[in-house]
Amino acid sequence: MIGARLRVDLGRVLANIDAVRERIAPAQYMQVVKNDAYAHGVERIVSAASAHGVRWFGAFDVPTGVRARAAADETARVFSWVTVRSEEIARAIDAGIELGVGDADYLERIAIVSGGRGVPVHLKIDTGLHRNGVRPEAWAGFVARAAELERGGDIRVAGVWSHIAETSDEADDQARTEFLDAVAVARAAGLAPEVLHLAASAAGYARPEFRFDLVRFGAFGYGVRSTDGPDLPGVVSASTLLAAVVQAGAETVEVGVGALDGLPSILGGRVSVGTPAGPRALLEVGDTSLTVAAWPGAAVGDEVAVFGPGALGEQSPTTLAEAIGTVGEEILVRVSPLIPREYV
Repeated sequence: MIGARLRVDLGRVLANIDAVRERIAPAQYMQVVKNDAYAHGVERIVSAASAHGVRWFGAFDVPTGVRARAAADETARVFSWVTVRSEEIARAIDAGIELGVGDADYLERIAIVSGGRGVPVHLKIDTGLHRNGVRPEAWAGFVARAAELERGGDIRVAGVWSHIAETSDEADDQARTEFLDAVAVARAAGLAPEVLHLAASAAGYARPEFRFDLVRFGAFGYGVRSTDGPDLPGVVSASTLLAAVVQAGAETVEVGVGALDGLPSILGGRVSVGTPAGPRALLEVGDTSLTVAAWPGAAVGDEVAVFGPGALGEQSPTTLAEAIGTVGEEILVRVSPLIPREYV
């Protein structure tokens, strides 16, 4: 009997990427691979996407960026945006990773570690999300200093970027205005960024005016739509969490995966899973097994899909997430790294 595993359909990942790239063209597409590529495996995702023509990869932290850089085509670019210590700055520079900078002190530390190597950086303006980024009132001084460091050969300003809150169209419109103002100030200081990037998945998909040169896509590439958002044409869940029936009864069956493998216990009684007979209610999430409503002829070894694209009647990660008030990404990234990944 085969144990639980996360089956990753690389062809589906690429099809999702194609659907999104077609929609956002001519803006470039960045595949975000934080949290081990949303639990799908950085190396396999980056290798497949890079061979498919994806030229940008986004990694929250430097270790993930280093993994992505090693797996990507040499022409690809890797962007990492978390603020790190000098030791990790050096590691990122050696690996050829472009650094997101939203703090004046961080910019100075990068310049010191660079030592004249012209490290590519992306300067971040805080447009209201307050997830780091330089405040508007400090931006003019920040970009003036960046221009000095660029002239001295320590950095190269490859981009200007920000995050938006996506709380309302009105708030996002205001963030876009603030972003454009910041870009104008940066250019007046003598900077000439190659790429401007403001939007991530939802805004980049829905609103052309937010795309600029580059859009950062995480969840959509893996087939996770926005919570409470519409289905996305051509974008389907790229992974399926599979497990086998370990005990079969007349009324219920036990399936060999549980809360200790990363499934939220509060899913019990709220969602269904896919079985050889179609969807069946998920009654309880135990530590090591699921209790599921039985179907005629259920037997030990039958395969059950906890989430996925719907081939066995299972629900998507986003649908599960909506049932418990969270986001589809959480369902994916909670899957234990001890669960084997199977690539097709």
